[in-house]
Amino acid sequence: MSSEKIVAEKRTEFGKGAARRIRRENKIPAVVYGHGADPIHLSLPGHATMMALKNHGANALLELDIEGKIQLAMTKQVQVDDVRRVIEHVDFVAVRAGEKVTVDIPVHVVGDAISGTMVVTDANTLTVETEATHVPEGIEISVEGLEAGTQILAGAVELPKGTTLVTDPEALVVNITEAQINEEPADGEAAEGEAAEAAEAEATDGE
Repeated sequence: MSSEKIVAEKRTEFGKGAARRIRRENKIPAVVYGHGADPIHLSLPGHATMMALKNHGANALLELDIEGKIQLAMTKQVQVDDVRRVIEHVDFVAVRAGEKVTVDIPVHVVGDAISGTMVVTDANTLTVETEATHVPEGIEISVEGLEAGTQILAGAVELPKGTTLVTDPEALVVNITEAQINEEPADGEAAEGEAAEAAEAEATDGE
């Protein structure tokens, strides 16, 4: 995972009013926790931060330039406005190169199981331990050619080098089942059946 450099400003004003003023300046309020130090409250450039988080995913690693000092920080939580879909606040955790972190990695299912099956993803993420500067952006699981009844457990998923599984190895990640066949008649067929029944009933009444 590559990191992206963002120039940050320390902030001394807090509360909702201060946060609104920061956002009006097209900036994003943020805070960095970790390593036993006091939280560092920051203001980040809005567009650059949004693009960095968009490009690098849920566990984006940023180089925060705080008054000339570089602090590696990993995204912990991003608060987004439900209506305007803009970032309102970001929580980071301070990390160091070579340091191990525990993160949730998205699961991406690729390939096609055999015809007549349905692929069910039971776990959208896997929790792993890995180096902060080498966090995988995602884990691919191939279902190419797999048959119904196949189950892929967390312990069977191939992880990148240097990454250790934290999720229970027996946890179900992907389940291949037989596709459900809809045996209900199509609308046209149902209408024809109803018409035939009505005609038969009318003929019976006439007798």
